[in-house]
Amino acid sequence: MTTPTDQQIAALSAALDTFARRFKLADTGLEKPLTELDKQVLFYVKKHPSCGPSDVARFLGVAMTTISSATDRLAKRGLLERHRPEDNRRAVALRLSTSGEDYVALQERMYNDMFRMMLERLSPSERESFIAMMSNIAKSDY
Repeated sequence: MTTPTDQQIAALSAALDTFARRFKLADTGLEKPLTELDKQVLFYVKKHPSCGPSDVARFLGVAMTTISSATDRLAKRGLLERHRPEDNRRAVALRLSTSGEDYVALQERMYNDMFRMMLERLSPSERESFIAMMSNIAKSDY
């Protein structure tokens, strides 16, 4: 692999800056917007009902104290619930509340609409190339 040039880095920076402004998701009507971490916790819990906080921390690559704070915030806002599994009363399992399910469903619709808008601007072959390049970047270890 070759090292990117300063011009390439500047061009990518400008493109991503415009990209971020153009495709910014609107707030979803919550009084106080959620942090990106809080959103990721909700998305993970939706896909993995009854997961534990350590599962979320491991997946997101953050400390347990960070997940504890996030789950506290989300529970106080009524988006996440903690419960004790019958087979292990010492463990804590997480699940979305009805409000949390509604929030995640709305976020998923908004993301899908945004992704559709992005991809519609490309030809079918460009879409495949774009998705492949983004996937390649996302799976790279640093």
